[in-house]
This record gives sequence, C-alpha cells and structure tokens, in this order.
Amino acid sequence: MRIDKYLKVSRILKRREVGKQLALNERLFINGRVAKPSSEVKVGDEVTIIFGTRQIKIRVMELRDTASKEQAFSMYEVLEEIKTPRASQEEQ
Repeated sequence: MRIDKYLKVSRILKRREVGKQLALNERLFINGRVAKPSSEVKVGDEVTIIFGTRQIKIRVMELRDTASKEQAFSMYEVLEEIKTPRASQEEQ
C-alpha cells in the first residue's frame, strides 16, 4: 500500500495530500529512509513523520483499504513521540 494512502486510511493524517507534501519535503521516512508519496509500506515497517515541532514514529501493524475509526487505531502502534519546543521570540 502507498504510504500516503496508509496515513490517510489509518487516520494519522486527515488528507492524502498532506502525506504527499510531507514526503516531498523529506519529512516522511520508512525504516529510516526518505519516502516518496508512492513508496510502498508493509506490515512491520517503521514510519517516522515529522510535522512542525512534533515527530512521531509508528510501526505498521495492519494494512486495510478502508477502516472505521475503531479499526484505524489497530493499524499502527506508536513507538515514539517527540515534541520539541518552539524557539521563543527572545531567541529569534
């Protein structure tokens, strides 16, 4: 399954286009390698997503073409979530 579609179906991202933009800006990784929007994801892969001040690392547990809200949460396991503080205005 394409990574952009997986992120949408699993409800990690609201829109597929957001996944595409993250990949094009090299903020989406599969098993430590920069992913393209069309990169294939498989069960067991580790996906890292960097958005703004937040970084999340997940493990793909299940692939589905569609998923209800309850089913979406079983599609991945959160391995790590890092939130970095924004630079204060004094530092800028």
